This record gives sequence, structure tokens and C-alpha cells, in this order.
Amino acid sequence: MKPIYFLILIVLISIIPRPSMKLHAQEILFRMPEETGQHEGTWLQWPHDYTYGAGYRDDVESTWIEMTRGLVTGENVHIIAYNNQEELHIIQVLTNANVPLTRIDFYIYPTDDFWVRDNGPIFVYDNESNQLITDWGFNGWGNRYPYENCDIIPELVSEDIGIPRVDLSAVVLEGGSIEVDGNGTLMATRSSIINNNRNPDLSQSQIEEYLTIYLGISHFIWLDGVPNLDITDFHIDGFARFYDSSTIVCLDEAGLVDWGTPDSDIDILLSAQNIEGNDYDFVFLPLTQNNVVTAYGQNLGYKGSYVNYYIGNSVVLVPHYSDPNDDVVISILENLYPNRTVVGVDVRNMYAGGGMIHCVTQQQPIDLTSIGTEGNLDNIFLFQLRQNYPNPFNLNATIPYSLTKASTVTIKIYNASGQLVKTLVDGNVSAGQHEAVWDGTDNAAQTVSSGIYFYKMKAEGFRRIKWMTLIK
Repeated sequence: MKPIYFLILIVLISIIPRPSMKLHAQEILFRMPEETGQHEGTWLQWPHDYTYGAGYRDDVESTWIEMTRGLVTGENVHIIAYNNQEELHIIQVLTNANVPLTRIDFYIYPTDDFWVRDNGPIFVYDNESNQLITDWGFNGWGNRYPYENCDIIPELVSEDIGIPRVDLSAVVLEGGSIEVDGNGTLMATRSSIINNNRNPDLSQSQIEEYLTIYLGISHFIWLDGVPNLDITDFHIDGFARFYDSSTIVCLDEAGLVDWGTPDSDIDILLSAQNIEGNDYDFVFLPLTQNNVVTAYGQNLGYKGSYVNYYIGNSVVLVPHYSDPNDDVVISILENLYPNRTVVGVDVRNMYAGGGMIHCVTQQQPIDLTSIGTEGNLDNIFLFQLRQNYPNPFNLNATIPYSLTKASTVTIKIYNASGQLVKTLVDGNVSAGQHEAVWDGTDNAAQTVSSGIYFYKMKAEGFRRIKWMTLIK
């Protein structure tokens, strides 16, 4: 990102009206696009054992493997790994599960947990279609759980991928606490935003002004919600979502009652009007028929919601609970999203922690300034790293890669333990098709033994890893 861009951004942010000022339509400076818009990729925070102890990762990891398998069919997947050792573990489990690594890259940041929807970057466009990261405050759902590592993830992502960040730490806002339709409407519960454990010093009108400026909201649907019913204080994405600007997908009335939704909130939700003043259409989903039982046999004592699904470019990832209503909901969503493959993902073990698919995914929209407003999917992937040939190889391996714009590129070879073996590319590379060659006859190659290696390419915010086999 050019220095002048950051300078302009700093000046722009310095003149943005603060919540004490009344806003007008022309002062809406940013817009959060709807989830159904085309993604550059999806962010995941991979589970680990460093916060809650041994076995935490193993209980839930299969869910991340299946989410990744579905997502790579249509977009990049940006995986946040706790450290280099975890990165190698993830690569191995994905390889063992036959999940292609072509569109996967890795970012090494310590995290407290895996709920990236709530702590991760929220991407927006400005009025000239430049992309920015909004970095809202995160305090572990009202200081209930560790959060210091997760709170700085948006800042780290911004630094790594070169997208400017707007510091909004003065307002605590989790991504799962809001639903936006991309057309100026936001739906949320007061209990998860306007409360004493998130924003004790901010009024509803002050919070609305932040949401107006930074997310492009001009129409609000507020439900009261239920404080302390769960760790999120009743996030909206567990029971009501936007399909588009005229349709809401939510639990059916029996499900809303079972979910704990107050009668007054049910009335507000079902009588809500959109930004044009028209009544919403509704698509209703049931809860599970039965209380959810984890794969290791624990009866959680409550039912599961299917509303917490995630919409990718080519798939809709839907929570599955080994319940008769799994197939019922798949059928409904296949009719609702006919141009996407609806994929059920077992979330039973993850659900013991209180969340589902939408809670652990965060979309990054396409860069409109690079590929145009049409958003041709072929142009989303500005950089490509391909499999070496031959593979396995003996004398040398050729690694094809391509750039759609000139960039600083590194391509490095590592052994299976993550130790650097050789740097093949390190410098400015022009746009176009390129090849890097690891010459098996050079001194460096002669000092290494037969085995599994991997090569990593970095270019701006792009990172890709592929495996290769050397036979000598």
C-alpha cells in the first residue's frame, strides 16, 4: 500500500464526525458488503491446545478440515495458525484428508480461541471502493474468556496483507452480534452491544452513529435480546439472518421460543420492515428435533440452530448435528441458494463451546479497485503458485507461479520440520508467468536427503504452500 494512501486515510479518519455530532447521509464514509457478495477469501482461526489444554484441538479439528474442503472450491482460505509447529500440523492433516492446498495460505499469530467472526477483521469499502479493515474492540464477550491475543488479530492482518486499518477499539463489537444486508440495514440485539460489559459509556444513538459511519448503516432493526443467556449475550446470527434486502432467514416461531427469544422480540422481528418501508418475507428453519449430543457422548441439554450457516462463493456451509432435521434444512437451503452447493458440516463438538459455522468464519470481499466492479472470479486470484513438476523429482524441480501485477516475491524451500533449505526467489518480479527451479545438482540440494519438503511463496498479502517429494 502506497505511503500516500495511508496519509490520506489518516487525514480522512481525523475529520470523521465523532458520535457527539449528528450525521447526514453524505457522511456515511464506509460500507460493509453483504456476505453473499463475492469473496476474495475466508478467514479461519485454527483450533489449538495452548489456551484450554490438551485435547481441545482434537475434539473439533474435523470441523475445520471440512469447512476448508468446501471453501477451497470457490475462494482463497486464509488460515491463522498459532505458531509454525501448528502450521505444519495443519498442512499435514489437510494433506492427509486430501484437501488441496492450492488456495490456502497461512498466517502465524497466537490466538486465544477460534471465534474469528467475533474478533477478526471486518472488511469494508470506502466511497471510492478502496478496501479497509475496521478493527472494533473485543473483550472476550464481556471479559468472560481470554481475549488479549485475539483482540489484536485485525491489526496483525492489516500489517500483513497491506489493507489499511481503522482503529475502532473505543466500541466493543463482535461480528456475530450484527447482521447487515449490504443495502444499509443492520439487525442486532441490544443485549450483545449496548450493555454494561461491552459499552457501558455509550448510548444507543452513539453506537448507531459509529455503525452509520463505519458500516454504512442508515436503517436499524433492534431487538432487546437476553443478557447472560449465553456467553454472547444473545448474538443475532444464532437465530436471524438476512437472505437479501427483502427477506430474512430465521428460526420458526417454535424455534424462536425454544431459543429463548422474548415474545416482544419475536413480534418486532416478524413485523420488521426494510429500508424501503416494506414488510420482510421470511424463510423459516427449524431447530434440531433433539437436544445435541457431541460425538464423544455428552448431551448438551439444548437444541441446535441451523441459521448460523456461512455463505461462500461456491458453497453454503450448514451446521449438522446428526439429527433428523439436518436433511430437512439442507433441502430448504438448496432451494434458497440454487447456485451454490449446500454442505453439511458436523459441528456437535464445537457447539459445546457455544457456536457454529458462522461464528468461526469471516469473509474478505474482493478488491474492487483491482478487478473491477464486475468481480470476475478468475481475477480474484492475483497470484498463483502451482505444483512443481515432476513430482516426485530427482535432478530438479520446476515451480510455476504467476502474478497479475509486479510485486516483491519470495519462494523458499523448507524441510518437513520447517527449517529453511534454500531461497529460490527473493526480489521484485514482473507481472506474468514465471518458473523457479530447485536444481538437484547444486550444492544445496546435494546436502539434503530424500524426503518430503514444502515450498512457500509470499507476494504482498499472498502466501501459499505446496508439498514436494525429493528422491535421490
